[in-house]
Amino acid sequence: MAITDWPADERPRERLLQKGAATLSDAELLAIFLRVGVVGKSAVDLARDLLQNFGSLRALLTASHHDFCGHKGLGDAKYALLQAVLEMGKRHLAEEWQRGDSLDSPQRVRQYLSATLRDRCREVFAVIFLDNRHRVLRFEEMFLGTIDGATVHIREVLKRALELNAAALIVAHNHPSGVAEPSAADLSLTRRLDQAMQLVDLRLLDHFIVGDGEPLSLRERGGW
Repeated sequence: MAITDWPADERPRERLLQKGAATLSDAELLAIFLRVGVVGKSAVDLARDLLQNFGSLRALLTASHHDFCGHKGLGDAKYALLQAVLEMGKRHLAEEWQRGDSLDSPQRVRQYLSATLRDRCREVFAVIFLDNRHRVLRFEEMFLGTIDGATVHIREVLKRALELNAAALIVAHNHPSGVAEPSAADLSLTRRLDQAMQLVDLRLLDHFIVGDGEPLSLRERGGW
């Protein structure tokens, strides 16, 4: 049975409009994105099959172009649309930081860093530059590494902070392995960066490590 033949209160799009997106299942949200199914399957049936084949919604959303388009019902147009949707979500989070409010919630930081860094296949070292009221001046991905490490040049971090007239920094990097536990090298880098920043009257507020779960705050973990 086509979705258009379902009772109105059971159709994903109508339910979203009436009750909100949060009330829908992963398959129903994906069905709205797909819009149509394939021969013999509604969009919801196709969405369920795709989630089962990929293993999870996250795995589907982060699939490579080749893997994504290799499934029936998907193709270049759908892949391009998905990438646009994902990028709009990231930019929406980024814009919230540029409204002049102080960045006083660790959870807001975690949400943005997770959305930006969690699914990267190479290690990325990023910096959030803040003014003296902890308002965001700039977010920059400064160093790109390999699957298991990135070389960080502390001098370049300080140089950029001074160029932006920053007063404080939050730094972050991802672990492509998904495990957010800090290594000895992570702790050593953080200590050296903190010491160097103090020499030029800058404050290191935190260092987050992004893995599969909640980003880990070294500050909340006990510091460095």
